[in-house]
Amino acid sequence: MTFEEARAAFPVLERVAYLNAGTNGPLARATVEAMVAQSLLDLAAGRSGAEYVAAVRGRRERVRAKVAALIGVPAERVALTASTTNGCNTVLLGLGLEPEDEVVTTDEEHFGLLGALHASGARIRVAGTRGLAPPAALERLLAAVTPKTRLLALSHVSWVTGNVLPVAELKAQTGLPTLVDGAQAAGAIPVAAAPYDYYTVSGQKWPCGPDGVGALYVREPDSLRVAAPSYLSQQAHRPDGSFDPRPGASRFDHALGAAQLAGFEAALDAVPEWRFQRAREMAARCRALLSEHVDVATATGQSTLVSFRPRGEPAEVVRRLQAQGVVVREIPGSGLVRVSCGYWTSDGDLARLLDGLRAGRPSRRRSYGRD
Repeated sequence: MTFEEARAAFPVLERVAYLNAGTNGPLARATVEAMVAQSLLDLAAGRSGAEYVAAVRGRRERVRAKVAALIGVPAERVALTASTTNGCNTVLLGLGLEPEDEVVTTDEEHFGLLGALHASGARIRVAGTRGLAPPAALERLLAAVTPKTRLLALSHVSWVTGNVLPVAELKAQTGLPTLVDGAQAAGAIPVAAAPYDYYTVSGQKWPCGPDGVGALYVREPDSLRVAAPSYLSQQAHRPDGSFDPRPGASRFDHALGAAQLAGFEAALDAVPEWRFQRAREMAARCRALLSEHVDVATATGQSTLVSFRPRGEPAEVVRRLQAQGVVVREIPGSGLVRVSCGYWTSDGDLARLLDGLRAGRPSRRRSYGRD
């Protein structure tokens, strides 16, 4: 697959410089067509019967295997969820943390993780890592660990700065159970999740799947209580509600619809082999170009996110760029604007971004093309 072919799969790119996969990835034509086809089939043939159930079950297992391959883990240890937040809640409810238990996290986490941490009832210790290079961030995190620390819970990639957090080093040096929020990593950068205890995936972001899809890796499924069971959690149950959980991580599955599964599978199938290298190269180019004009908060050699402090109020800058066909986002409360660079990002997209920042409107003499 060439770059031109990969880019042409996303119709939105014909109209705008879409630089916000960190919120929602662009939808490919094949993804939407798969969802529509499944919905039309459901409309005409119904959503019942042995054949229908078998088809949905088969697709569920195919999607599970493809997500597992994306993050480098066995398929039987992957649960299909509705979101990263869904996965975080599954883990924290299942651990049954007590008020005397401590959880170490950072000051650059998304509420999808923070809200679940707060609701767990455990004592939360926040390490101030925002803006620090990985070695300094590791020191802060290690200093926050105490004999009462029961869990480390942090992002693989900071949604605020785009910096890669030292999750591997932290796990290796402490040996503590680790919950990794992989929302800004899975599908964006190479991920090897096997060493971690729990790793969440956001399907609608970098994998470019439909809304309401995600995944959760659980290294030892038998060790985590099913605290919020769905019908899919059990393979047999009794009149009092007690049940025999399904084998592996499938006991933590959530009931994704047939059209969602169809779209997710299509999205996972439609990626080029060179996606990670291309995305990293474009992020590095974006950072270099921005650093000539604004204060960039993202360190060099990080992920596919680049955050910067604009000359002006961030929300207004984002609105102005949107009006010029450049889609980025503000990070609330940080003073930052964030750019998401995918394998589909072109030099023309970055030129439109810079023109918008410099002049408040694109240059009429510049041809952006599809390079």
